[in-house]
Parts: sequence; C-alpha cells; structure tokens
Amino acid sequence: MILVPHRHQTHDEHYRFPVNPGTLYLCPTPLGNLGDITLRTIEVLQQADLIAAEDTRRTLKLLNHLNIKKSLISYHEHNKVEKEPVVLDQLRQGKAIALVTDAGMPGISDPGTDLVKACLREQLAFEVLPGPSAVLLALAASGLSTERFAFEGFLPRNKKILRQRLETLMSEEKTLVFYEAPHRILSTLKSLEEALGNREASLGRELTKRHETWYRSTLVGIKETLEKGEGEPKGEMVLVVAGLSREERVQQEEAAYDEISIPQHVTQLMASGLDKKSAVKEAARLRGIPKRDVYKETLDL
Repeated sequence: MILVPHRHQTHDEHYRFPVNPGTLYLCPTPLGNLGDITLRTIEVLQQADLIAAEDTRRTLKLLNHLNIKKSLISYHEHNKVEKEPVVLDQLRQGKAIALVTDAGMPGISDPGTDLVKACLREQLAFEVLPGPSAVLLALAASGLSTERFAFEGFLPRNKKILRQRLETLMSEEKTLVFYEAPHRILSTLKSLEEALGNREASLGRELTKRHETWYRSTLVGIKETLEKGEGEPKGEMVLVVAGLSREERVQQEEAAYDEISIPQHVTQLMASGLDKKSAVKEAARLRGIPKRDVYKETLDL
C-alpha cells in the first residue's frame, strides 16, 4: 500500500515536506514497480503548481494511480529549447515545478541536465530528490566491482564516433555502465567485445517490472544467449561491463613496448625527465626483462 496524505489537504502544515515557491524539483519516478516511489516525491507532486514531464501520457498514468490532478507540460529532448524559457519564466513567477522523466532520475541521459544548468545560470532554486535509479540498481546487481564506475549512457549511433568512443574506453579500469535499447543491444555487445575483449558483463532488462531478467556472463556469452531467444530482445536495458583488469593492462603495455626498440624506449623515458640510469631501470621494469639487457642495448646513448 502506498501511503499518501489525504488529497483534500492543501495547507503546507499537512505535509512533512512542504515545497518552496519558485523551486524546480527533480523527482525520480518508478522504473516499473509503482511501489518504489518515495513519500517525498508523492508529496512534491501533490504540492507542485506544474509538472514538467518527458511523456505527459505516461506521467498521467502515474498521477492517476496516486489520485493527483495537476497541470502538465511536456519537456523532452526534442522540445527542450522551446520549453526551457517557459519553465524558467514560471519559476521566476514563484511557481513550484516538479520535473519527471519516464522512469528513474531526471537529468540522467535526459535534458533535465539542461534545466539544472539553466537554473544555476539564472540563479533559480532547484532540489534533487533521492529515489529510483536504473544505473545504481544495475551496478549493484551486476556482481562486478562497484568501487569505481563510469556511466556512459547510450553509445553513439554514428560508426565513426562510436569507434572513437570505444577507443577511449579500451584502457578504462572503472566498471562501465551503459543504457541500451533492445533493437541495438546485439550490435552493441558485438562492438564492445571487438573493442574491449570478451569481458565479464551483466545485462538487466525490464528492471523492477514483472518480466525483469538478468544475464550475467561475458559479452559474448550474453550475446549468444540473446540470439538463442525467440525474436528480438525486448525491454529497456542496462549493461554493466567490467573495467580493464591488471593483467590486461600489463598485456597492453607489453604489446605497446614491442612496437618500439629498447633504445627508443629509453630515449622516450629520458625525454620525460629521467636520467639514463633511471630510464634503463624503468624500461627494464616495464618490459619485464633484465636491466643488464637494456643497458647493453643502450651503450651508445
């Protein structure tokens, strides 16, 4: 049961979390299970003068479930330039505005970020409420390292830009988190495997919903499992991929050093500020060979 203050109560003293005039509230909404909404979000939605929603039809279903009747305005990626001045003007007039996305935390891979920047620029008040987040849910459930992670959102569709982005991730040691659409997941898994290698990974789909499903394997393993399914994969997805391991880092470095001669390597280290003795020692360490072998190769330096 969702505990909601009586809908006929309109005075601030009836609420534990009264809203402030002229304030934008970023309100996380359930990923799927409506029971995940917080009491604070409910109270802000009840008190707000206006609700800015990514999809007003989807938000209306949530509001009907909560017995809340409010004015709605659409605010999404395709109309943000047009609607931003409208929202800012309402805030200047002292209106309390709740910003919601279709699911989860506003501002994460949606134009809520632009509204926050605008509020900072215009010195308008805003508050971010805690609540559901697909990124953190998928990360915590992945079984991969959570000590350090990087959220990459949706990967680019353009092949050239995608290749450039993946190149920057090849040496990333943090756990990587991606959003992905069902019709692109197979190609994304293939692209990641080609760029990063067959790393451990976890894929969550339809999070908190009736058909929530988890795939925990490797990039190749998850791809093969999805390909064996009936038809195209369905549901919004969050993909979590292990970062570069220490062993992979060593292999990358060794491969890079194989491309240059020992004298070139020592010369590069000396150019970075090391004296010859230190450069010889460091080159030997990095290449995993005896120091005397490096010394013999660099007598003329």
